[in-house]
Amino acid sequence: MAKKTATESDETRLKKKVAEKLTGHKNPKEDEALRSLKKRLRRTQRKRRTVTLRKKNSASKKTAAPAK
Repeated sequence: MAKKTATESDETRLKKKVAEKLTGHKNPKEDEALRSLKKRLRRTQRKRRTVTLRKKNSASKKTAAPAK
């Protein structure tokens, strides 16, 4: 069986979870679960940014290489 593709990305799912946790929260700074969710969200955002940057850099090198 093939892997099921997610209908929404990890990033959007994490954003929704963080927003849910923040609503009606007395002290969000001391909540361990919220802190770990935010860390996971930051990690996925960082990963997405690095992948796009890597693709952008490799694309520019590929187009510049044939023109000698």
